[in-house]
Amino acid sequence: MTVASHLQELRRKHEVLSIQVEEAQRSPASDDFEIAAMKKQKLKLKEEITRLMQA
Repeated sequence: MTVASHLQELRRKHEVLSIQVEEAQRSPASDDFEIAAMKKQKLKLKEEITRLMQA
């Protein structure tokens, strides 16, 4: 896997998580811990994207 394709996959996963977080936040039955976990995962992806772009 090339760096470019890896970055593309990370961005796709980040976008999917963004959508899931937004949907969970709109849902009255959402679990705050689940939302927090998704946000942490999203942040890790963002950090990895940034790290790879600077390398």
